Amino acid sequence: MPLAVVVVTYHSAEVVEDCLKSIAVALQSIPDGRIVVVDNASADDTLDIVAQVAPDAQIVARPTNDGFGAGVNAGFAAAPDCDVLVLNPDVRLDPDAITLLRAALALPGTGIAVPRLAGADGAPQLSLRRAPNPLRAVGEALLGGTRAGRFDALGELVVDPLRYETAGTSDWATGAAWLISREAREATGVLEERYFLYSEETEYMLRAGKRGYAVRYEPRAHAVHFGGEQSTSPVLWSMATTNRVRMVRERSGRLAAFVMWWAVLLNELVRVPRGVKHRKAIGDLLRWRRWPARPGQAAEPGWVCFSAQDWWYHNRAHSDFQLMRSMSAHRKVLVVNSIGMRMPTRGNSTHVSRRILRKLRSVAKFVRKPMPDFYVMSPLPLPFYGSPFLRKVNAVLVRTQVRLVARALGLRTPVIMVTIPTAWDVVAPMRRQSLVFNRSDRHSDFPEADRASIEALENQLLAHADHVVYVSHALMDEELPRTGTRAHFLDHGVDVDHFTARPEFEWPDDVRSIDGPRIGFFGALDDFVVDFDLLEQVAAELPEASLVLIGDATHPMERFDKYPNVHWLGFRPYSLIPAYGSAFDVAIMPWQDNDWIKRSNPIKLKEYLALGLPVVSTDFAELAAYTDRVRVARTPTAFIEAIRQTLATGPLLPAHTLRTSVQPHSWHARTQDLLTLTTP
Repeated sequence: MPLAVVVVTYHSAEVVEDCLKSIAVALQSIPDGRIVVVDNASADDTLDIVAQVAPDAQIVARPTNDGFGAGVNAGFAAAPDCDVLVLNPDVRLDPDAITLLRAALALPGTGIAVPRLAGADGAPQLSLRRAPNPLRAVGEALLGGTRAGRFDALGELVVDPLRYETAGTSDWATGAAWLISREAREATGVLEERYFLYSEETEYMLRAGKRGYAVRYEPRAHAVHFGGEQSTSPVLWSMATTNRVRMVRERSGRLAAFVMWWAVLLNELVRVPRGVKHRKAIGDLLRWRRWPARPGQAAEPGWVCFSAQDWWYHNRAHSDFQLMRSMSAHRKVLVVNSIGMRMPTRGNSTHVSRRILRKLRSVAKFVRKPMPDFYVMSPLPLPFYGSPFLRKVNAVLVRTQVRLVARALGLRTPVIMVTIPTAWDVVAPMRRQSLVFNRSDRHSDFPEADRASIEALENQLLAHADHVVYVSHALMDEELPRTGTRAHFLDHGVDVDHFTARPEFEWPDDVRSIDGPRIGFFGALDDFVVDFDLLEQVAAELPEASLVLIGDATHPMERFDKYPNVHWLGFRPYSLIPAYGSAFDVAIMPWQDNDWIKRSNPIKLKEYLALGLPVVSTDFAELAAYTDRVRVARTPTAFIEAIRQTLATGPLLPAHTLRTSVQPHSWHARTQDLLTLTTP
């Protein structure tokens, strides 16, 4: 497995040179090793020194300092197929340290390997830890960390000298230097960035352990760690202290966090005479907030997103949901479920009764919190968009509901993002820091829409939005005369951690029982975008293959009953889609040739590629950048021939190369782009 050494820097000019030199020596015996330096917006000479000392290093220069976890995650994204050694810039490796850590990582059950650390004076550092809990916090408060550490039940710090002389496992270890395998990264995901500093690596290593990947200590691998400002800076000391409580809350719930809060508070009260850092920690514990305030930063506005979909009933892979899920790691988020573009009516809409009932069930949920700092509300709308008067009445009704919920959540002047045009009447008079129009589609082309009314709303948003973000270059170019410098291309992302190929034993039984080869499609089977005539032609001309269709359909699927090789499995939860997709021998995108598709950029393209699947697609504008990876067909005959060729010869590129090609397009990266765009 290739190796990447990720060094996260912030104002590190005084220490990074020696760190990089020690890495270069340690990598001499490792031909597949490389260096990635992630800089969190340093204002000193850090990057100049990196360029001089390690000219071959990959530099990821981040526009803002969002903390250690964000830096590590950016390093993970830059090295998708590598084992990763994470280093603080004040660490100096012994020449054989990396080789020894890699050997430790190869031991069965190991996901993370850590070295023996010493200070600048050569004195050993106590770097091994037990999992934090309230009892250990009380023990440390009453006995002190070192004394309490002599007893497993009473101390978090491992102090037994014998433990540092012998190899073994630990609950977690100091995050100054740790090597994690690619397999463990894929299973564990990314670091929780909301801690900003301290507790990110603690929570991450404990999470990895819960997934079966042990933290292994290798005493023969030596490194020097100079240490940071935590012991002297009141702000950083307080953040580390309060984050201990936050982590217990996230892992064990409110009751455990309440006990932990008292234990940590007792610890700081006992030590008040020792200095201002303890008084700062007490003040922050008493002025408790869910996540820490970042040093030197003003209060950051939350986000309110008017979605084009319903969180409770639609595919959560849609761009607005994915962006806001990732945004909730940085800001508090309120997603307003779709307020619709027209009332479903017989003759113009499919599944009318089911859709109305589904909407009422969503409204009945009103406000829920499916994940930390991520809230979803379903306001009760009156879907009258043709009448100007009734539109105003509806806007007042919805706006009143959203304002009340936003105010209760502390979102007084949020950034507002609008995906569905009918939200314009609602947001127009609302207080906001800025307005972002997420121009993911031209909704006035939607077959069920009142075209004139929706187009007028789109025009209002195009005229008044502070930023208009596009996923389609074709649509952005069309509207550029009206948007000018406010237009920005924000490509779709992909949940690279979620869309990872699953082994056959994890495939769901219903798809595993289908004979191969399997030609597959997952997603909404909407009659205004999917070419069902083409699907039928595929079924008829490739009887030796199984056509597997996964998703809700707005088209009568009885037309496929006469084809025994067609298997429509219906809706499947987002959590299971990668397992279903992993069973495909070829993934298809059979789109109609219409204006909607010409201006679209389907998310599923990157999802297919993240799974390493060979893809055959009809043509559309945004596909031009993927012709080296995707077989593109412009006629039905060519589409079927491309499937035959793919089944016979496989993908255009190896599966791991297909996955690597979309690794930089994570939703985390897209959210960072959006934050940069909207930050004054």
